[in-house]
Amino acid sequence: MKRREFCTTVIGGGLALGASALLSPAPLFAASAGAADLVAVQGGDVAAALDKGLVELGGLQRFVSAGQTVLIKPNMGWAVTPEKAANTNPLLMQRLAGLCLQAGAKKVTCFDNTCDHWENAYKDSGIERAVKNAGGIVAPSHSEGYYQNVDIPGGVTLHETKVHELYLEADVIINVPVLKHHGGAGLTCAMKNLMGVVWDRRFYHRNGLDQCIADFLLYSKRPALNIVDARRVMLSGGPRGSDSSQYKRLDMLILTTDIVAADVAAALAFGKKPEDFHYIAMGAAHGIGRSSLDGLDVRRIRV
Repeated sequence: MKRREFCTTVIGGGLALGASALLSPAPLFAASAGAADLVAVQGGDVAAALDKGLVELGGLQRFVSAGQTVLIKPNMGWAVTPEKAANTNPLLMQRLAGLCLQAGAKKVTCFDNTCDHWENAYKDSGIERAVKNAGGIVAPSHSEGYYQNVDIPGGVTLHETKVHELYLEADVIINVPVLKHHGGAGLTCAMKNLMGVVWDRRFYHRNGLDQCIADFLLYSKRPALNIVDARRVMLSGGPRGSDSSQYKRLDMLILTTDIVAADVAAALAFGKKPEDFHYIAMGAAHGIGRSSLDGLDVRRIRV
């Protein structure tokens, strides 16, 4: 699918409802043959949208096997309520955590190195309660002792950093960012969401935010799956938002294994060109993912 087609059909709201969306089995049991490269799901409630997207991507069993430990990494950095759209949708987190446990995961955890006080952010975002309701574990992240130093081979600016032990230990990492405006990077989504697994975020801001975002993905361990929450999108005043922030209701999830392509699709959904965001091109230059949707199997689903 070419960028223009994605903009016209997805951003314009003209998503087609394919027969596969009606006939596909439950997300835990869908066959992985013929899986899409990227899925954009619009409409429905967030749980139904997630289920449909997972089916088209090949089923959750493509990513999660019995006995594995799963880390789900949301954006949970701000002590604001869900309607502010500064954090990942808690209902999305609850459904995903529950599905991972149904798939046989031994343990499902989540955390974020928050910007606001961590206990308040965990609570006010609604994510702590949602994940616990599903049987998952919400882990602390506020102490440097939880982080271990790792090398970033090939990093242009970021050569080493301290990473949370749960990220290092997980068998499977699922990255679940919220799409929103960011005052520094312009946009925050899948690639930037991984700043929440490192201890020293200030290093990024002092030494070139875009390059550090891209460099971190050279670390050998990356998310197996990226699920972008673009249901309610903060268009201005990000990343925390304010009373004057503007919003747009897209009711969309974007699912892909390609973290760079996730941000390409997210930029288009935001109404911007991917080339407007330097870290996207830098990530592609590192060979981490695709900076264009051209040639990808992109499927558009309406629930």
